[in-house]
Amino acid sequence: MTFEIPRWLIWAREIQALSQTGFHYAENEYQRQRYERLFEIAAEIISEHTDLETSSLVNTFQSQIGYATPRVDVRGAVFRDGKLLLVRERLDGGWTMPGGWADVGDLPSAAAEREVWEEAGFQVKARKVVGVYDANRADPLELFHAFKIVFLCEILSGEAHPSNETSEVTFFGLDEIPGVFSGERTKLRHIKDAFAAYHDMTCPTVFD
Repeated sequence: MTFEIPRWLIWAREIQALSQTGFHYAENEYQRQRYERLFEIAAEIISEHTDLETSSLVNTFQSQIGYATPRVDVRGAVFRDGKLLLVRERLDGGWTMPGGWADVGDLPSAAAEREVWEEAGFQVKARKVVGVYDANRADPLELFHAFKIVFLCEILSGEAHPSNETSEVTFFGLDEIPGVFSGERTKLRHIKDAFAAYHDMTCPTVFD
């Protein structure tokens, strides 16, 4: 079932992105003041529909610099004996493939490999891109648009080890996948695509 992003969030995101980009290229204080007002309007729209305060939203928006682009979320699809590695997030108790936001300067594959090591205790090597997905998150609603890249990874060494972000590290067969996922970090769609790539390395990369 595809989640439909509320129109108010689409509008607020677009206003924020336009104001961030405009502020970056503003040539005088008059222009900057106009774009700052757009930051406030985007914040007011979101605040009206959530429990977030307008002032904190404005501060968040103003902390973003440069040309506005989607963020990048990377995930490692790691298999052992035909089972997929999932970690339980301490934040909400839900399960997800290990991963997180890519840092500036990261190679995408290296970011996924690092996240698997940090969250699950395994040194891995990314071997294939399973899919590139639109990652508009629904639970909780995220302020910023994001893309998700899932990499099929091979274990090189290590052993299962939780982290300060994860409480459990477990391998699951497709028919054993827990029913509670961690927000939009990993969904059943991503898991099914990962199993398909694992069983057939020649299958094409999935993309939105």
